[in-house]
Amino acid sequence: MSLVEAGKIGRNALTAHALRLDIHAKNIANVDTPNYVRRIPILNAAEDISFHGLLNTMKTDVFGVGTLPYTQGGVVFGGCAEDPTLGDKIYRPGHPDADANGYIRASNVNAMVDMADAILAQRAYEANLALVGITRSMTQKATEIGR
Repeated sequence: MSLVEAGKIGRNALTAHALRLDIHAKNIANVDTPNYVRRIPILNAAEDISFHGLLNTMKTDVFGVGTLPYTQGGVVFGGCAEDPTLGDKIYRPGHPDADANGYIRASNVNAMVDMADAILAQRAYEANLALVGITRSMTQKATEIGR
């Protein structure tokens, strides 16, 4: 793996975890918002690392060129999914969002779960920030050696 590829992996991970942290912050901010549905961030592998994907890579690399396949790795942000659990029904007949029976649906956000997920996203962001810093220092050392 080259230093440029390591930098790209770190950059993609920083973007993915920053978006993930932003989604958890929005969930926490909407804990008391009626009819708000919790959003769950989805992270995907940057490459197809399934057995089928590995065999396809080997078909072109090993059998065609004679080298072992190299998977770059990394993570990308894959969007969001809505939490299927329903919030509690609250009787508020004068509320603008109330149904015909006078009930509104409370938010399905559990603040403790989103706080824990936000802490995990923050730690993953910090780890990838350290990776980018180490890659940058290695690149600087490599250019000093090349002089």
